[in-house]
Amino acid sequence: MDELSAFKFAPPELLENERLLLEKADLVFTGGQSLFEAKKDKHSKVFAFPSSIDVAHFAIARTVETEPDDQREIPHPRFGFCGVIDERMDIELLGETADLRPDWHFVMIGPVVKIAESDLPRRTNIHYLGGKKYEELPAYLASWDVALMPFALNESTEFISPTKTPEYLAAGKPVISTAIRDVVKPYGELGLVYIADTAEEFVAAGDKALNENPYDRQQKADRFLSHNSWDKTWSEMVRLIRKEIAEKPEARKQSL
Repeated sequence: MDELSAFKFAPPELLENERLLLEKADLVFTGGQSLFEAKKDKHSKVFAFPSSIDVAHFAIARTVETEPDDQREIPHPRFGFCGVIDERMDIELLGETADLRPDWHFVMIGPVVKIAESDLPRRTNIHYLGGKKYEELPAYLASWDVALMPFALNESTEFISPTKTPEYLAAGKPVISTAIRDVVKPYGELGLVYIADTAEEFVAAGDKALNENPYDRQQKADRFLSHNSWDKTWSEMVRLIRKEIAEKPEARKQSL
């Protein structure tokens, strides 16, 4: 699901344990295309399964009318992020963008992990609301004007396939992301996500997002997401597992 060996404080034995696990595995599933590219030569049967979501759950954001108490007083326009805030976040980019547009307000939802809270950029227009329950997320996303993925471009993000990309789109939001490979392809190439790497580019993309006609983008996003669900992902995984069992008599005996 991730290249955990590239994360901060990763145990050095991770890579050797992965090698041993790949030797024992009959099938390998990767949580994204870039991770598939990195692992496909290490096993004879590797299959890519990019992030899936519960579309209906996040689509609730399109009809929510009640504001969460801790977000109600934050002015618009609101640029929101939900997820773990750790070394994968480009906190300098966040601070620089907030400085360029003090009239924009940045809503940051999620726990701070493996980085010091004192390192986070503190501005009057950046609002850290802490972690929220999965069930609460649509209510927060509902009143955002733009959704953000200001990921750093470093070792820890080289192979990520952010689930929040389709989550934001299901919620009906325009999205701005740094050039994460699994976001650029397919989302950026299809015109579903704005790609920006500097504060100036984020501001330019933000201006476009705030002034776009959302109908065309939402229609295109909905067509893309109609092929994306955990049920479809699971069904294809089960098909591959059953095929593998059928082709290996010893595995078939163990499954009975």
